[in-house]
Amino acid sequence: MTTQKLPEYWMRGPVPGITTLLQPVAHALLQAQDEIHSMMTDFPDALLWKPLAGLASVGFHLQHLVGVQDRLFTYARGETLNPQQLNYLSSEGKQPEGATVASLLEAFDWQTAQSMLQLKTTSPETLPEPRVVGRLKLESTVIGLLFHAAEHTMRHTGQLLVTEKAIRM
Repeated sequence: MTTQKLPEYWMRGPVPGITTLLQPVAHALLQAQDEIHSMMTDFPDALLWKPLAGLASVGFHLQHLVGVQDRLFTYARGETLNPQQLNYLSSEGKQPEGATVASLLEAFDWQTAQSMLQLKTTSPETLPEPRVVGRLKLESTVIGLLFHAAEHTMRHTGQLLVTEKAIRM
């Protein structure tokens, strides 16, 4: 029996509970989650941190996807990063003890769920509000940060796809 592949998220209709203006963000995050789970099926834990031609490892991408969503959504709420987030940032790319594909995917799924909850509670009226990013307090907006979280997630999903395929060869 053949299972029918679902269309990409943007062709599945609106994500319930999320304002129209943030649907593209939700679609991108959910699409990345689908693609990452698909590509990581049967990926060996032993290859998570294997270097390949100077590219970031599969493990790094999985860590970074969690961290970047967490940081950008934090800035979108108008908050600064806490010490735990700064520690996570400095540890990205370093192999944590006991890390597995399953544990990294679980962390990514949890963070994506948190991001989706925040999208559901983000009022459209707040989208143009100014926000600052990082220690330099670079200027952005709520919608700019949320859009960049989606774009950056998809960028690393693509990089992860290439690295994962090459490592398996």
